[in-house]
Amino acid sequence: MSDSITPLDKVGEFGLIRRIQQTVTLRQASTSLGIGDDAAIITPDANHDLVVSTDLLVEGVHFDLTFCPIKHLGYKAIAVNVSDVAAMNAIPTQLVVGIAVGARYSVEAIEELYEGMRLACEAYNVDLVGGDTTASRGGLTISVTAMGQVPHGQAVKRGGARPNDLICVTGDLGGAFLGLQVLEREKQAYMADPEMQPDLEKYTYVVQRQLRPEARMDVIHELRDLGVVPTAMIDISDGLASEVLHICQQSGTGARVFSENLPIANPTLEVAAEFNLDPIMCMLNGGEDYELLFTVPLSAHDKLKNHPDITIIGHITEKSDGVNLITKAGQPVPLRAQGWQHF
Repeated sequence: MSDSITPLDKVGEFGLIRRIQQTVTLRQASTSLGIGDDAAIITPDANHDLVVSTDLLVEGVHFDLTFCPIKHLGYKAIAVNVSDVAAMNAIPTQLVVGIAVGARYSVEAIEELYEGMRLACEAYNVDLVGGDTTASRGGLTISVTAMGQVPHGQAVKRGGARPNDLICVTGDLGGAFLGLQVLEREKQAYMADPEMQPDLEKYTYVVQRQLRPEARMDVIHELRDLGVVPTAMIDISDGLASEVLHICQQSGTGARVFSENLPIANPTLEVAAEFNLDPIMCMLNGGEDYELLFTVPLSAHDKLKNHPDITIIGHITEKSDGVNLITKAGQPVPLRAQGWQHF
């Protein structure tokens, strides 16, 4: 056994996942896909696949109750897990929730947390079927495991993109990151002067994007209605650049993403200007938008080109071409993942 110690920040989240993945042996014939995607795939019979995903939300790491209402936190905890199910082209069905909670929390606070979860379950038509509760010596930790179903063979993984596929994204990007900047600024102002009352009215859009994101199940249903099956898909939690790189790495491809095609809402642009931040950086590296990034065959272009909530932002290339952002001047710039780092 080696005496050397490797710090977690040396390998990062995905390096750690790869190391764990190398030690895991799949023994069940029903396990179709294990570690490494938005969700695992289990095939209990010949007709359906079951997708399973889990996420942790840790106080002080993923949320700050100074500015995050606990009901919103409950809603968000469900939505971000449903988003992983959506990213597999599946329909969410059930989930289980575990919480570790410190003594400073009241019964009423936890009831409010679960009221937010209830509202999300109602919105996404999923059942909360169990979980666990335990004490915490620190703050609040929430663990959600979500399950969903998809017809056998129709789950969409990260590794199916092919050269000439179109790269598409839902909604608009960068809002959640800028909402966090606003909330962090107002927190600092409040800590300096507790008499100060924050005025967030002009920031409603970006703050909402941060505190209460929505999983894009609507798009999953619309793609089915259009007869469009993505070749690869992932949800945007760690930033667009990071997710494009995940698809390309697992697909063995390159990509060209056009900066002028990246979708951003006007309120997000206004806040970026106020904070003197580059909107392109916010869209590429901000994270927590929970929109869907997916690729489709070129033949799907006519079905998607006029969709009001889907933007074609580029195309997949050969691996040798690299993964590049194409500037408005037509210059390729290697895409780098500079979003959220867990370690």
